[in-house]
Amino acid sequence: MEEEEEAIGYLDKILEDEEDSEPGTPTSPGLGSPFLASEKGERDAGKGLEMRKLVLSGFLASEEIYINQLEALLLPMKPLKATATTSQPVLTIQQIETIFYKIQDIYEIHKEFYDSLCPKVQQWDSKVTLGHLFQKLASQLGVYKAFLDNYKVARETAEKCSQSNNQFQKISEELKVKGPKDSKENHTSVTMEALLYKPIDRVTRSTLVLHDLLKHTPADHPDYPLLQDALRISQNFLSSINEDIDPRRTAVTTPKGETRQLVKDGFLVELSEGSRKLRHVFLFTDVLLCAKLKKTAVGKHQQYDCKWYVPLADLVFPAPEESEPCPQVHTIPDHELEDMKMKISTIKSEVQKEKAGKGQSRAIERLKKKMFENEFWLLLNSPTIPFRVHNRNGKSYLFLLSSDYERSEWREAIQKLQKKDLQAFVLSSVELQVLTGSCFKLRTVHNIPVTSNKDDDESPGLYGFLHVIVHSAKGFKQSANLYCTLEVDSFGYFVSKAKTRVFRDTTEPQWNEEFEIELEGSQSLRILCYEKCYDKTKLNKDNNEIVDKIMGKGQVQLDPQAVPTKNWHMDVIEMNGIKVEFSMKFTSRDMSLKRTPSKKQTGVFGVKISVVTKRERSKVPYIVRQCIEEVEKRGIEEVGIYRISGVATDIQALKAAFDANNKDVLVMLSDMDINAIAGTLKLYFRELPEPLLTDRLYPAFMEGIALSDPAAKENCMMHLLRSLPDPNLITFLFLLEHLKRVAEKEPINKMSLHNLATVFGPTLLRPSEVESKGHLTLASDIWSHDVMAQVWGLTAALAPSTWGSSALSWAVRIFPSLSCGSLCRASPGCRGRAAGTLLAQAQPGWPPHHSNCRAERGCPRRVVNPERFWSSSVHALRTCCRHLHVCPGKVN
Repeated sequence: MEEEEEAIGYLDKILEDEEDSEPGTPTSPGLGSPFLASEKGERDAGKGLEMRKLVLSGFLASEEIYINQLEALLLPMKPLKATATTSQPVLTIQQIETIFYKIQDIYEIHKEFYDSLCPKVQQWDSKVTLGHLFQKLASQLGVYKAFLDNYKVARETAEKCSQSNNQFQKISEELKVKGPKDSKENHTSVTMEALLYKPIDRVTRSTLVLHDLLKHTPADHPDYPLLQDALRISQNFLSSINEDIDPRRTAVTTPKGETRQLVKDGFLVELSEGSRKLRHVFLFTDVLLCAKLKKTAVGKHQQYDCKWYVPLADLVFPAPEESEPCPQVHTIPDHELEDMKMKISTIKSEVQKEKAGKGQSRAIERLKKKMFENEFWLLLNSPTIPFRVHNRNGKSYLFLLSSDYERSEWREAIQKLQKKDLQAFVLSSVELQVLTGSCFKLRTVHNIPVTSNKDDDESPGLYGFLHVIVHSAKGFKQSANLYCTLEVDSFGYFVSKAKTRVFRDTTEPQWNEEFEIELEGSQSLRILCYEKCYDKTKLNKDNNEIVDKIMGKGQVQLDPQAVPTKNWHMDVIEMNGIKVEFSMKFTSRDMSLKRTPSKKQTGVFGVKISVVTKRERSKVPYIVRQCIEEVEKRGIEEVGIYRISGVATDIQALKAAFDANNKDVLVMLSDMDINAIAGTLKLYFRELPEPLLTDRLYPAFMEGIALSDPAAKENCMMHLLRSLPDPNLITFLFLLEHLKRVAEKEPINKMSLHNLATVFGPTLLRPSEVESKGHLTLASDIWSHDVMAQVWGLTAALAPSTWGSSALSWAVRIFPSLSCGSLCRASPGCRGRAAGTLLAQAQPGWPPHHSNCRAERGCPRRVVNPERFWSSSVHALRTCCRHLHVCPGKVN
């Protein structure tokens, strides 16, 4: 593991060096220099070697685990054979040979391969060749074909023997697999059924590794043609046995001799008696069965308990206008869901730290258990999309799903089976028991879809931003109003992230819209194409939303090694005869918030906020004021404002207009989609050459938020905010005031302060590239969220009713240093305090009754010209409050 991390670190350094080096500078040769070309060639060769070693190291580690699994499977074979010839055999010779068929041959092939490969990887250098080893391994795949042909019989034999012989059942349920050499865990317990499936899984994985290895092998390397040949053999073999690779999906025979095939199964959230329950739902060829896993004692065979079933002949989907009103569902506030995601991310970071530091396995298991509990809670409480099935002879059942794609899959699978000639029936108790009993062995989804259930060698997914352009679609048979949505998986379930505009009355929509989608461990992108429905009678009573028709849907795997990171990759998804053309590229989390100053200092994006405000003679940049004004005018009640992605092309158009100081920018704002305007505001803060809360204070904010004592934490935040430069502080408070107004509309827009803190925290706090080394981690983004939440907490705590709730008015009290001692700090009884002066500075034209110094009528020096507050600087405020020395509100 350390070796892999070292290699990754080396590669990151190479990439950083490539990006940081500027040709033509005094410290480096020019572009045409042969020295530079030579140096680049050596660097590329070194990078390729490290990537090859990284792929091989990972494969070697998994090969060791696989060999240990085969050893564990073979371990009981010798004693079983020894007892077969005694008077009390556990199994017959024929049963043993059937169950363990070809396992010994597979073990010997891989042991020889491992013993040959291991020293080559350990003694790694540029001259190492190993293509012949993979070529030999591929040429021996015939033994796997024999194993696969026998697999179904082997598994059924093992199952029957386990049911009829208690001694064999104990052996098959507790096989001990030896841990890797560098692991602290000596053994793990695995069932024989699981181990028998490992060779099938290994065939696919070995082919994927060959693909990755070939990708990082130069074409002129001696290994290249050998690896190509090995990959060709492996792919041809996979194609030939494709139908056998998923042999678990078998039929169950009913007492009447009928066969019932399992078509689909998965975990769904059912709304039962007003509460959410996680169910395992099984779709057979003639019945839909809803079950839950029984709690069983350790060592006992797990079983399902049937909650209900509906014969497909009796199952109907009620039309939206016919559906029953949805029972009251307790929905968890969005900010609680976001908080839980933050907790899960923190625990993930702690697990990685423990593993990196060779921590105790007990501590890691304890953290994983806590993570599973949190992920399970999130999985149970996140889904909101209703999916209702109705038994024409009885009651309805309501599921809540997180994805419209998933709802469509279940509906289509059921409707496809209903096209057959199905008969209604009632299962007897015996038949139901047999059917439910078969669910455990037939299931294809074994684990609840949470990341804590993943194996360590599984891909963690992508973290960062996926840029997607939805170009066009064709293949529609008649004109319609068409749009697309994009979904990605996150924390074990799918969520909708973006939506194109509706292209009206067409068979070939040309959207050409670009989106930036945040990924949190994502492994798949889904695209759904809809026909927009404007008929208000088609209202779904389960969620009071008009149901749009899904015209097609498709899915793309997000392979970390295959997704392009620099250039756009164009692709086509085919769905129900429809072809949707799209392009995508990926930006890692670290690169997504990389702050680089603009070379064009006449614009606003990538230019220091102090330069912009000085040029504009304002305290808050014009772009911030205008975007906020437009959002408050027509977007403050928009669902998901600041969370839903705007169209990237619209955002870039607005960026160009503000940079060029285009006189038509106000017209553009009034015509533009509100999510694009919100996205422009986020982009402005993200592209500042240093964060709004400054590079200098970033480490202090991170340390301050980690304090345990609430009072100390509060004092620290206050002190740090007082230390900000004037333009930064006033802009921050101006933004804060706006976001508080957005959060007041949470019942409508679903954006709480916590949600907004999640969106804006990293953008306002994350340091620039120069200052960021050592800080750019997932944990730092979590801390950014915490800082924002803490600051918002201060606004409520430090805004007494006598001062009003405005963030800018309480700032007058808590930031006296802002005016260099110039504010009128009157005692609470004096009405001469200078409340609201900062707001007047931030936005000229603000109502004057908020900005004047309201001294007592008897004070001859009270402010008589409030306009001076709008035009004068903060440092000039001392001229406005000219109290007599006897007035407690005098300027110090």
